[in-house]
Amino acid sequence: MSIDVPHSEIKEHEFIRGDVLQSLAGLEGRKYKLIISSPPYNIGKIYERDTKRTLDEYEAWQTEVLRGLDKVLADDGSICWQVGNFVKNNEYVPLDIMFYRLFADLGYRLRNRIIWRFNFGFNADLRFSGRYETLLWFTKSEQYTFNLDPVRIPQLYPGKRHVSKKGEAKAGKPSGNPLGKNPSDYWEFSAQRDFVDNPVWDIPNVKAGHPEKTAHPCQFPIELAERCILAFTNESDAVLDPFVGTGASMIAAHKHKRLATGIDRDEMFLAIAQQRLSDLERGVLPMRPSGKPVARPNPKDRVAQIPAEWLPKAG
Repeated sequence: MSIDVPHSEIKEHEFIRGDVLQSLAGLEGRKYKLIISSPPYNIGKIYERDTKRTLDEYEAWQTEVLRGLDKVLADDGSICWQVGNFVKNNEYVPLDIMFYRLFADLGYRLRNRIIWRFNFGFNADLRFSGRYETLLWFTKSEQYTFNLDPVRIPQLYPGKRHVSKKGEAKAGKPSGNPLGKNPSDYWEFSAQRDFVDNPVWDIPNVKAGHPEKTAHPCQFPIELAERCILAFTNESDAVLDPFVGTGASMIAAHKHKRLATGIDRDEMFLAIAQQRLSDLERGVLPMRPSGKPVARPNPKDRVAQIPAEWLPKAG
Protein backbone atom coordinates (compact mmCIF):
# COMPACT_ATOMS: atom_id res chain seq x y z
CA MET A 1 0.00 0.00 0.00
CA SER A 2 1.10 3.54 -0.69
CA ILE A 3 1.80 5.79 2.23
CA ASP A 4 -0.41 8.85 2.58
CA VAL A 5 1.02 11.82 0.70
CA PRO A 6 -0.40 15.19 1.74
CA HIS A 7 -1.25 17.78 -0.89
CA SER A 8 1.31 20.11 0.62
CA GLU A 9 4.31 22.00 -0.60
CA ILE A 10 6.83 19.77 -2.34
CA LYS A 11 9.79 18.95 -0.12
CA GLU A 12 13.48 19.27 -0.95
CA HIS A 13 13.63 15.50 -1.42
CA GLU A 14 10.94 12.95 -0.61
CA PHE A 15 10.83 9.19 -1.09
CA ILE A 16 7.47 7.43 -1.32
CA ARG A 17 7.18 3.66 -1.06
CA GLY A 18 4.12 2.20 -2.72
CA ASP A 19 2.24 1.24 -5.84
CA VAL A 20 2.84 3.87 -8.51
CA LEU A 21 -0.84 4.48 -9.34
CA GLN A 22 -1.89 4.83 -5.70
CA SER A 23 1.09 7.04 -4.95
CA LEU A 24 0.39 9.33 -7.91
CA ALA A 25 -3.22 9.67 -6.77
CA GLY A 26 -1.86 10.88 -3.44
CA LEU A 27 0.17 13.58 -5.20
CA GLU A 28 -2.79 15.20 -6.96
CA GLY A 29 -2.77 18.91 -6.23
CA ARG A 30 0.98 19.16 -6.69
CA LYS A 31 2.63 20.33 -9.90
CA TYR A 32 6.04 19.18 -11.11
CA LYS A 33 8.11 20.92 -13.76
CA LEU A 34 9.85 17.75 -14.91
CA ILE A 35 8.93 14.09 -14.72
CA ILE A 36 11.87 11.87 -15.56
CA SER A 37 12.06 8.10 -15.30
CA SER A 38 12.93 4.79 -16.86
CA PRO A 39 9.89 2.56 -16.36
CA PRO A 40 10.16 -1.24 -16.06
CA TYR A 41 10.48 -2.81 -19.51
CA ASN A 42 8.44 -5.93 -18.64
CA ILE A 43 11.34 -8.27 -19.40
CA GLY A 44 11.39 -10.28 -16.18
CA LYS A 45 13.89 -8.37 -14.06
CA ILE A 46 13.91 -9.08 -10.32
CA TYR A 47 11.58 -6.16 -9.57
CA GLU A 48 9.04 -7.36 -12.19
CA ARG A 49 8.79 -11.08 -11.50
CA ASP A 50 5.66 -10.87 -9.36
CA THR A 51 3.87 -8.66 -11.90
CA LYS A 52 4.73 -10.24 -15.25
CA ARG A 53 2.38 -8.87 -17.90
CA THR A 54 1.65 -9.56 -21.53
CA LEU A 55 2.61 -6.71 -23.82
CA ASP A 56 -1.05 -5.65 -24.03
CA GLU A 57 -1.36 -5.71 -20.23
CA TYR A 58 1.85 -3.73 -19.90
CA GLU A 59 0.56 -1.10 -22.33
CA ALA A 60 -2.73 -0.81 -20.43
CA TRP A 61 -0.86 -0.39 -17.12
CA GLN A 62 1.51 2.22 -18.51
CA THR A 63 -1.44 4.10 -20.02
CA GLU A 64 -2.87 4.47 -16.51
CA VAL A 65 0.53 5.56 -15.19
CA LEU A 66 0.80 8.27 -17.85
CA ARG A 67 -2.69 9.52 -17.04
CA GLY A 68 -1.66 9.79 -13.40
CA LEU A 69 1.49 11.68 -14.35
CA ASP A 70 -0.48 14.07 -16.52
CA LYS A 71 -2.45 15.21 -13.46
CA VAL A 72 0.69 16.28 -11.59
CA LEU A 73 2.73 17.78 -14.44
CA ALA A 74 2.73 21.57 -14.72
CA ASP A 75 1.20 23.00 -17.88
CA ASP A 76 4.66 24.23 -18.92
CA GLY A 77 6.34 21.00 -17.84
CA SER A 78 8.29 18.26 -19.60
CA ILE A 79 8.46 14.47 -19.39
CA CYS A 80 11.66 12.53 -20.15
CA TRP A 81 10.80 8.85 -20.62
CA GLN A 82 13.83 6.61 -21.11
CA VAL A 83 12.99 3.19 -22.53
CA GLY A 84 14.57 0.16 -24.11
CA ASN A 85 12.99 -2.79 -25.82
CA PHE A 86 10.63 -5.65 -25.01
CA VAL A 87 11.98 -8.99 -26.24
CA LYS A 88 10.04 -12.25 -26.25
CA ASN A 89 10.93 -15.40 -28.18
CA ASN A 90 13.67 -13.37 -29.86
CA GLU A 91 11.09 -10.91 -31.24
CA TYR A 92 12.14 -7.33 -30.65
CA VAL A 93 9.59 -4.61 -29.83
CA PRO A 94 10.98 -1.04 -29.49
CA LEU A 95 9.02 0.41 -26.57
CA ASP A 96 9.55 4.02 -27.66
CA ILE A 97 7.20 3.42 -30.60
CA MET A 98 4.46 2.29 -28.24
CA PHE A 99 5.10 5.13 -25.80
CA TYR A 100 5.07 7.77 -28.53
CA ARG A 101 1.50 6.74 -29.37
CA LEU A 102 0.44 6.69 -25.71
CA PHE A 103 1.82 10.17 -25.06
CA ALA A 104 0.44 11.54 -28.32
CA ASP A 105 -3.02 10.24 -27.40
CA LEU A 106 -2.77 12.38 -24.24
CA GLY A 107 -1.95 15.46 -26.32
CA TYR A 108 1.80 15.59 -25.61
CA ARG A 109 4.30 17.03 -28.10
CA LEU A 110 7.47 15.10 -28.83
CA ARG A 111 10.42 17.53 -28.89
CA ASN A 112 13.26 15.03 -29.27
CA ARG A 113 13.84 11.31 -29.60
CA ILE A 114 17.30 11.04 -28.05
CA ILE A 115 19.54 8.07 -28.71
CA TRP A 116 21.63 6.96 -25.74
CA ARG A 117 24.43 4.72 -26.95
CA PHE A 118 26.58 2.56 -24.68
CA ASN A 119 29.28 -0.07 -25.13
CA PHE A 120 28.16 -2.97 -22.96
CA GLY A 121 25.00 -4.99 -22.50
CA PHE A 122 23.39 -8.35 -23.20
CA ASN A 123 25.14 -10.26 -25.99
CA ALA A 124 22.62 -11.72 -28.44
CA ASP A 125 23.20 -14.80 -30.59
CA LEU A 126 20.27 -14.70 -33.02
CA ARG A 127 20.24 -10.95 -33.69
CA PHE A 128 22.62 -8.01 -33.33
CA SER A 129 23.40 -7.10 -29.72
CA GLY A 130 21.48 -4.04 -28.53
CA ARG A 131 23.72 -1.13 -27.61
CA TYR A 132 21.36 1.82 -27.37
CA GLU A 133 18.16 2.95 -25.72
CA THR A 134 15.97 5.97 -26.35
CA LEU A 135 14.91 8.92 -24.25
CA LEU A 136 11.70 10.61 -25.36
CA TRP A 137 11.33 14.27 -24.41
CA PHE A 138 7.71 15.40 -24.40
CA THR A 139 6.15 18.70 -23.40
CA LYS A 140 2.62 19.20 -22.20
CA SER A 141 2.12 22.39 -24.18
CA GLU A 142 3.89 24.91 -26.39
CA GLN A 143 5.18 26.62 -23.24
CA TYR A 144 8.18 24.84 -21.70
CA THR A 145 11.68 25.38 -20.31
CA PHE A 146 14.68 24.64 -22.51
CA ASN A 147 18.04 25.78 -21.16
CA LEU A 148 20.54 25.07 -23.91
CA ASP A 149 23.47 27.02 -22.46
CA PRO A 150 24.16 24.70 -19.46
CA VAL A 151 24.58 21.71 -21.79
CA ARG A 152 26.30 23.33 -24.78
CA ILE A 153 29.54 21.85 -26.08
CA PRO A 154 32.44 23.73 -27.72
CA GLN A 155 32.29 24.41 -31.43
CA LEU A 156 34.18 22.01 -33.68
CA TYR A 157 35.11 24.90 -35.97
CA PRO A 158 35.02 28.08 -33.85
CA GLY A 159 36.74 30.04 -36.60
CA LYS A 160 34.02 29.36 -39.16
CA ARG A 161 32.45 32.56 -40.55
CA HIS A 162 29.33 33.50 -42.46
CA VAL A 163 29.81 33.55 -46.22
CA SER A 164 26.95 35.96 -46.86
CA LYS A 165 27.34 38.47 -49.63
CA LYS A 166 29.51 41.47 -48.94
CA GLY A 167 27.52 44.21 -47.30
CA GLU A 168 25.11 41.91 -45.49
CA ALA A 169 25.07 42.23 -41.69
CA LYS A 170 26.46 38.74 -41.04
CA ALA A 171 29.08 38.72 -43.76
CA GLY A 172 32.48 37.69 -42.42
CA LYS A 173 31.32 37.35 -38.82
CA PRO A 174 31.69 34.13 -36.78
CA SER A 175 28.81 31.82 -37.61
CA GLY A 176 28.75 29.86 -34.34
CA ASN A 177 27.62 30.69 -30.83
CA PRO A 178 30.55 31.73 -28.57
CA LEU A 179 29.03 29.66 -25.73
CA GLY A 180 29.20 26.49 -27.82
CA LYS A 181 27.00 24.38 -30.03
CA ASN A 182 23.86 22.35 -29.50
CA PRO A 183 24.89 18.82 -28.41
CA SER A 184 22.35 17.13 -30.75
CA ASP A 185 19.99 14.23 -30.06
CA TYR A 186 22.59 11.43 -30.09
CA TRP A 187 24.07 11.02 -26.61
CA GLU A 188 27.20 8.94 -26.35
CA PHE A 189 28.45 10.10 -22.99
CA SER A 190 32.22 10.19 -22.77
CA ALA A 191 33.54 12.33 -20.11
CA GLN A 192 35.96 15.08 -21.03
CA ARG A 193 33.49 15.26 -23.87
CA ASP A 194 30.56 14.91 -21.53
CA PHE A 195 29.63 18.55 -21.09
CA VAL A 196 32.72 19.71 -22.90
CA ASP A 197 33.90 19.14 -26.43
CA ASN A 198 32.07 16.51 -28.47
CA PRO A 199 28.82 16.72 -30.42
CA VAL A 200 28.26 13.07 -29.58
CA TRP A 201 27.15 12.37 -26.00
CA ASP A 202 28.48 9.14 -24.50
CA ILE A 203 27.26 7.89 -21.08
CA PRO A 204 28.42 4.44 -20.02
CA ASN A 205 25.60 2.27 -18.74
CA VAL A 206 25.90 1.22 -15.10
CA LYS A 207 27.50 -2.21 -15.21
CA ALA A 208 30.12 -4.00 -13.12
CA GLY A 209 33.04 -1.70 -12.37
CA HIS A 210 31.00 1.50 -12.70
CA PRO A 211 31.41 3.56 -9.50
CA GLU A 212 27.64 4.00 -9.19
CA LYS A 213 26.79 0.28 -9.43
CA THR A 214 24.39 -1.06 -6.79
CA ALA A 215 22.25 -4.19 -6.49
CA HIS A 216 19.78 -2.82 -9.05
CA PRO A 217 20.03 -4.74 -12.37
CA CYS A 218 18.98 -1.84 -14.64
CA GLN A 219 20.38 1.25 -13.01
CA PHE A 220 19.81 4.76 -14.40
CA PRO A 221 23.09 6.75 -14.76
CA ILE A 222 23.19 10.00 -12.81
CA GLU A 223 24.64 11.80 -15.84
CA LEU A 224 21.63 10.99 -18.00
CA ALA A 225 19.22 12.47 -15.46
CA GLU A 226 21.54 15.40 -14.82
CA ARG A 227 21.54 16.60 -18.41
CA CYS A 228 17.73 16.52 -18.59
CA ILE A 229 17.38 18.36 -15.28
CA LEU A 230 19.80 21.09 -16.35
CA ALA A 231 18.11 21.56 -19.71
CA PHE A 232 14.42 21.35 -18.78
CA THR A 233 14.22 22.92 -15.30
CA ASN A 234 15.50 25.90 -13.35
CA GLU A 235 16.76 26.08 -9.77
CA SER A 236 14.02 25.40 -7.20
CA ASP A 237 11.79 23.65 -9.77
CA ALA A 238 10.24 20.33 -8.75
CA VAL A 239 11.19 16.99 -10.32
CA LEU A 240 9.29 13.69 -10.03
CA ASP A 241 10.52 10.15 -10.75
CA PRO A 242 7.67 7.59 -10.49
CA PHE A 243 10.07 4.62 -10.80
CA VAL A 244 12.98 6.03 -8.85
CA GLY A 245 14.91 2.78 -8.27
CA THR A 246 18.24 3.64 -6.67
CA GLY A 247 17.71 7.39 -6.90
CA ALA A 248 19.81 8.70 -9.81
CA SER A 249 17.25 11.38 -10.66
CA MET A 250 16.97 12.43 -6.99
CA ILE A 251 20.75 12.77 -6.77
CA ALA A 252 20.94 14.80 -9.99
CA ALA A 253 18.13 17.07 -8.81
CA HIS A 254 19.72 17.62 -5.40
CA LYS A 255 23.11 18.40 -6.99
CA HIS A 256 21.53 21.22 -8.95
CA LYS A 257 19.23 22.68 -6.29
CA ARG A 258 15.93 21.27 -7.53
CA LEU A 259 13.19 19.75 -5.37
CA ALA A 260 12.58 16.06 -6.00
CA THR A 261 10.06 13.31 -5.27
CA GLY A 262 10.76 9.64 -5.95
CA ILE A 263 8.28 6.75 -5.96
CA ASP A 264 9.10 3.04 -5.88
CA ARG A 265 7.42 -0.05 -4.50
CA ASP A 266 10.66 -1.87 -3.71
CA GLU A 267 11.81 -1.27 -0.13
CA MET A 268 15.36 -2.49 -0.79
CA PHE A 269 15.98 -0.16 -3.71
CA LEU A 270 14.43 2.81 -1.89
CA ALA A 271 16.77 2.17 1.03
CA ILE A 272 19.70 2.23 -1.39
CA ALA A 273 18.41 5.47 -2.92
CA GLN A 274 18.07 7.13 0.46
CA GLN A 275 21.55 6.04 1.47
CA ARG A 276 23.02 7.31 -1.80
CA LEU A 277 21.38 10.71 -1.32
CA SER A 278 22.71 10.83 2.23
CA ASP A 279 26.18 9.94 0.92
CA LEU A 280 25.90 12.75 -1.64
CA GLU A 281 25.13 15.25 1.10
CA ARG A 282 28.14 14.04 3.08
CA GLY A 283 30.37 14.19 0.01
CA VAL A 284 31.15 10.47 -0.05
CA LEU A 285 28.89 9.18 -2.85
CA PRO A 286 30.82 7.28 -5.55
CA MET A 287 29.94 8.95 -8.83
CA ARG A 288 31.37 8.90 -12.29
CA PRO A 289 32.81 12.39 -12.86
CA SER A 290 31.18 14.20 -15.77
CA GLY A 291 34.61 14.95 -17.22
CA LYS A 292 36.13 11.49 -17.01
CA PRO A 293 36.70 9.77 -20.36
CA VAL A 294 35.09 6.43 -21.09
CA ALA A 295 37.61 3.67 -20.42
CA ARG A 296 39.30 2.39 -23.55
CA PRO A 297 41.28 -0.87 -23.61
CA ASN A 298 45.04 -0.63 -23.31
CA PRO A 299 46.43 -2.72 -26.17
CA LYS A 300 49.14 -3.96 -23.78
CA ASP A 301 46.58 -5.45 -21.38
CA ARG A 302 46.08 -9.20 -21.67
CA VAL A 303 42.31 -8.87 -21.98
CA ALA A 304 42.78 -6.60 -25.02
CA GLN A 305 45.02 -9.06 -26.84
CA ILE A 306 43.95 -11.83 -29.21
CA PRO A 307 44.00 -15.19 -27.39
CA ALA A 308 46.64 -17.61 -28.61
CA GLU A 309 43.88 -20.11 -29.43
CA TRP A 310 42.48 -17.70 -32.04
CA LEU A 311 45.74 -17.13 -33.83
CA PRO A 312 46.48 -19.09 -37.03
CA LYS A 313 48.68 -22.09 -36.36
CA ALA A 314 52.18 -21.94 -37.78
CA GLY A 315 52.88 -24.13 -40.79
